[in-house]
Amino acid sequence: MTLNDEALLLKRIPLFSGATPGALKLLAFTSERLSLGVGEALFHHGDSGEAAYVILTGRLEILAERTGKDVRLVELGPNSLVGEISILCGVARTATVRAVTPSEVLRIGKDPFLKLLHDSPEMAEQVIRVLADRLSKTTAELTRLKAEQALGRV
Repeated sequence: MTLNDEALLLKRIPLFSGATPGALKLLAFTSERLSLGVGEALFHHGDSGEAAYVILTGRLEILAERTGKDVRLVELGPNSLVGEISILCGVARTATVRAVTPSEVLRIGKDPFLKLLHDSPEMAEQVIRVLADRLSKTTAELTRLKAEQALGRV
């Protein structure tokens, strides 16, 4: 895949749709393509976060540890971004991400990602929207689980 192809691929991701072609080419140039086999972890809960990942092909599951077991929160497919919370907030990974099918991802380092946000206010605004949406969904899910726990269903 050429640099232009990877830049076009990044443009299809809602988070990067507002970035300039030049910024996307730079991001593609500084990124690394990785392959994962079924069941292979991209990263684990508690790992340090130095990169975000764009799913190119395949499906990945996001897992949270609950009472010593991994519980699937969501499954994501192509054009999804994972791992950005760690690099934006400077915290350890908040979940484990594992391949459900053979998958390819594009690893985007912390510095190029943050530079893109700095240089593109439109993209920074989109990141805020995506994170706010995730926070809203997570809050709703936690509220549901708490209600089920109170009723003795969990």
